[in-house]
Amino acid sequence: MTTVINIGMLGLGTVGSGVWKILTERGDLLEERTGFRFQVKKVLVRDPQKKRAVELPAGRLTTRAEEVVNDPDISIVVEVMGGISPADRLIRSALENGKHVVTANKAILAEKGDEIFRWAREHRVWVGFEASVAGGIPILKAIREGFVGNRIEEIYGIINGTSNYILSEMTGQGREFREVLEEAKRLGFAEQDPRMDIDGRDAAQKL
Repeated sequence: MTTVINIGMLGLGTVGSGVWKILTERGDLLEERTGFRFQVKKVLVRDPQKKRAVELPAGRLTTRAEEVVNDPDISIVVEVMGGISPADRLIRSALENGKHVVTANKAILAEKGDEIFRWAREHRVWVGFEASVAGGIPILKAIREGFVGNRIEEIYGIINGTSNYILSEMTGQGREFREVLEEAKRLGFAEQDPRMDIDGRDAAQKL
């Protein structure tokens, strides 16, 4: 008999919708590979009436965070709401209630990571955060397990795609910063509000 693992989600934006799709559309494959059936029991949202990229069965959406972080039947909480607050408080509540947490939120890890990992250790649960690194490229598990005997001295990579595009155009084509930034926004390489990228905060959080 397959063991069912109930999941609670905090957020249902672009990332959250992707998580929902994977867990539902690839449920049979995940069960075949892991031996577990993953089921999303509750999803915290601000507005249950909002039109979304995915449709959920009746009763899955809630505006009450405690229905996710306090439910004894939920084993894993997936935090995809972003930002620092209230995500930090909800993650702490989930960990204190003995739930494992998965997050793709690099901002909260950069600012509150030490506390989050301490709470997890104290309550003997784990925090999965590989989705927050390198666009989800599975590098952390490889370094921790596959290269555990290696001494890694340097890692090279593009830290911020927006800055990489802008700097490449400026140095390679001799173009002006403002011109390239506007082009990057038009092409979708930069957010309409690009301050996180061009001020260096995104790169700092990733590091």
